[in-house]
Amino acid sequence: MENSILPVHTGHETVQVCMDPATGLRAIIAVHDTRLGPALGGVRMWNYATEEEAQFDVLRLARGMTYKAAAAGLNLGGGKAVIMGDSRRDKSDALLRRFGEFVELLAGRYITAEDVGIGTRDIGIISETTSHVAGLPGQSGDPSPFTAHGTFLSIKAGLKRATGSEELSGRKVMVQGTGHVGLALVRLLRKEGAVVFAHDVRDDSLRDAVVAGARLATAAEVYSRSVDVYAPVRWGRR
Repeated sequence: MENSILPVHTGHETVQVCMDPATGLRAIIAVHDTRLGPALGGVRMWNYATEEEAQFDVLRLARGMTYKAAAAGLNLGGGKAVIMGDSRRDKSDALLRRFGEFVELLAGRYITAEDVGIGTRDIGIISETTSHVAGLPGQSGDPSPFTAHGTFLSIKAGLKRATGSEELSGRKVMVQGTGHVGLALVRLLRKEGAVVFAHDVRDDSLRDAVVAGARLATAAEVYSRSVDVYAPVRWGRR
């Protein structure tokens, strides 16, 4: 099991590269700032094109978590992790347990949780090798509905600021990405009468959005169709 620290100069406290050939694990854990408390941030499993792309993603996400926690008045710092690979093809219980061992090496400085490609069951597996997890089944659980609700309220607030009314009935909304968060957002928007267009790179995610009342949009239409609200939601299903 290999463990190394990248000598990056990005303002992050720690960037840990996690490699384990036996399980196929290729991951990066970034701890941005722990002055307010341990760094909390989910682990994302995504099929990155390059290791440089994965590193760029984890660094920006960890930094963002620092500001989110501070803005919310939480005694938490910011961190994030990414696992390189296709969550539908490459994920295994052994890989998740090994990732948990790397989290444990940080001795509580980083707390992991769900993100794209990682669900509550996966967090349960990770918790077998580390206690530094959030979002366990039967406890705080899946954060997607809360994220979608926050996005929904932000859309209404933005509309009110821009138009004087938060009324969604008849408004055209483009939802790019219909994984767990995006699908929940589609349902909330349709419940209030919005006309929802949706696009996702995965056919099954898109089918679920159509069942929920969204209209199909092509990749080109995501940016070209005239809508009142554009909601970019990172696609991916757990």
